[in-house]
Amino acid sequence: LHLSAVKLAELHSDLKIQEKDELSWKKLKAEGLDEDGEKEAKLRRNLHVIMTKYGMNGKKDSQLVDTNYIKDGTESDTLDDPRLEKLWSKAKTSGKFSDEELDKLWREFKHHKEKIREYNILLETVSRTEDIHKNVINPSEENLVKEEILHNKHRELKEKLRSINQGFERLRKVSHQGYDTTNEFEEPRVIDLWDMAKSANFTEKELESFWEELKHFEAKIEKHHHYQKQLEISHQKLKHVEGTGDKDHLNRNKEKYAMLQEKTKELGYKVKKHLQDLSSRISQGLQHNEL
Repeated sequence: LHLSAVKLAELHSDLKIQEKDELSWKKLKAEGLDEDGEKEAKLRRNLHVIMTKYGMNGKKDSQLVDTNYIKDGTESDTLDDPRLEKLWSKAKTSGKFSDEELDKLWREFKHHKEKIREYNILLETVSRTEDIHKNVINPSEENLVKEEILHNKHRELKEKLRSINQGFERLRKVSHQGYDTTNEFEEPRVIDLWDMAKSANFTEKELESFWEELKHFEAKIEKHHHYQKQLEISHQKLKHVEGTGDKDHLNRNKEKYAMLQEKTKELGYKVKKHLQDLSSRISQGLQHNEL
């Protein structure tokens, strides 16, 4: 796949979560608790997202370029959207951002690109399901269940589209005005969660508690970013030492690299699992708003 050390660690985390979710689903299925097949459909959709994200779906143009904003700055990947490219170009040349802020802004742009990718995959899945549903001649109880599944998918599409629109408005504002030092959060995923949480059916006390949890979550993400940086630096050192022929030095670097790789995988898994849990809670709150 020609992925960087950081991307390989992320792939490992994603697959670990997928494996755990599939094991949970198998237990549910054995107990007859997924009769409508919604959880199975979501698992397939998640796997499709993973395969597309890491270029394992057989499409040459679908793989994210092997990039790392730490190692290569911010020039080694494209955003695949003229509006985003224009905003990014404006931000880079505005003089309103330090190198560190540009680094952070690039993460926001890449996060937004990933949200659009996931939305398009879900949209494609819904369209295929609708085509199959339209071709059914005789309505049945099973088809009524499938209609409910489609309804849930449309709601998920609506939530994702709202998040994309909110995210683009934020990128537009930041690109033109620079970062607001009074911002509550800095990490793109946390900003998304907080924006959605404020629209959900939470009491003031629940929202305050959620804010505190997001602060802890953001600290966890920053810790993961730190280990990602260290892993990439260690990977570069290891490649350099391999060419020197110094076995002792090489073994020490290999040990350090292995330790950093394992820690990065572990933190990546924890971050993504925590993100799933927080997103699920917000989704439930948003559903209550629609009832």
